[in-house]
Amino acid sequence: MARRYGGNPAATGILIIVDLMALILILWIAFFLVNANTANDVVSWVRNAADWLSGWSRDMFHIKSDTWRTVVNYGLPAAVYLLVGHAVAGRVSRA
Repeated sequence: MARRYGGNPAATGILIIVDLMALILILWIAFFLVNANTANDVVSWVRNAADWLSGWSRDMFHIKSDTWRTVVNYGLPAAVYLLVGHAVAGRVSRA
């Protein structure tokens, strides 16, 4: 873990931000799958943040199953943020 976030401070900042973004999206998927109470403040905040983070990709695919639609609509941006963010951080740390 120390090596992952060590080194160039700009790369470290990028990694932390994209990891937190992906964590929020994955947390919302988990909350949805276990039918978490959306009236709860924490669950509501995570859902609103996940909606904002996934705004560009939501409903990109027409999937009838609510479970799969949620996994794809929020999992796709999580994967994109991780892949792009880690690639950018790697490039920044080499510069």
